[in-house]
Amino acid sequence: MKRLATVLITIFVLIFGGMVTISAANAANNSNGQNNCRWDSFRYKCSKPATPKPSATPSATASKSPKPTASAAPSTSAPSTPAPTQAPAPAPTTAPAPPAAGGSGASNYPLHTNVVSTTFWVGEIFNASLADGSQVCSTYHGQWAFSHTGINKGTVPSSAEGCAGSIIGGCDGVSSGSGTSFKCATERRDASNGYFPKTQPTPLENPFYLDLPYDDLNDPTAFKERCTVIPWAAADNAATGKNNCANGSYSYMKNHWVELTGPNGNTCYGQVEDAGPSSGSLYHDKNYVFGTGDARPANTQFSADKSQGAGADVSPALNGCLGFSELDGSNDHVSWRFIDAANVPAGPWLNVVTTSGVQN
Repeated sequence: MKRLATVLITIFVLIFGGMVTISAANAANNSNGQNNCRWDSFRYKCSKPATPKPSATPSATASKSPKPTASAAPSTSAPSTPAPTQAPAPAPTTAPAPPAAGGSGASNYPLHTNVVSTTFWVGEIFNASLADGSQVCSTYHGQWAFSHTGINKGTVPSSAEGCAGSIIGGCDGVSSGSGTSFKCATERRDASNGYFPKTQPTPLENPFYLDLPYDDLNDPTAFKERCTVIPWAAADNAATGKNNCANGSYSYMKNHWVELTGPNGNTCYGQVEDAGPSSGSLYHDKNYVFGTGDARPANTQFSADKSQGAGADVSPALNGCLGFSELDGSNDHVSWRFIDAANVPAGPWLNVVTTSGVQN
């Protein structure tokens, strides 16, 4: 009996000692960020710790052109510059200098042919009930309209679906009203004044702008892969003196130049200032935007051409310069390709060049 008691005590000591050893190992592993171990019923279970997630980027919303999920909310007292209610994001790296007039017009980027293009404009209310149904802001600039025009006629309510807190009043067209009754209609442009606005002051940013369905800032997939698919990313990093691949306050797409040839045969030039036209999870359409095979857009909407969806939005200035048959239609076609800033030739598109960086 005494021997049996001795054996039982020995077994108890061994089990207790093993538990202490395992607990100590678990504590050491946890402190080193390694496997997490615990007793589960009668089993000792270990699992790898969760991998830390990278800093989240806002998700793209669905419709014609995505907008920031949260824009800086300026004060309602019509300030001369927007006054955010929260600390602004770090200042983005300075963009490369604008091109000198008279570039060669040469481009080594792939040509995309016979693409349906719609028209959009700063200040347009495409659909007020959608989170991205307003051009008061863009996916790259929460105060796009104010930055473009310098006009302030109130603020988008904080309860609005899209562009909440953005300054109302900027319009690249014909404006009327103020505050929530503000309206911004497009207007036909012609060469008599270089396709600039006829009823608004001279814009502070380039009226020759467009969007393409690749949002390298707010679409998580596009942001993750941008430095492997955007052809000029490495050259842009060299020009700015900083690797911005993981910089959530910098866009390689914003302000980049595009060459377009329109229905009238004219070749005109514009800068990318938004993302679209697209919907859902299609704002990373690298096959169409950067591919060499002249693919059709993944987007199938916003087009009167049954064979394809719209693959670009252009500004009223580009609408006029390219000779679109419709002022706000969905059946005009263009051919387009990217072009480096230094090669952009002289023209009205260089009268005012946009250099503003990303702003929430």
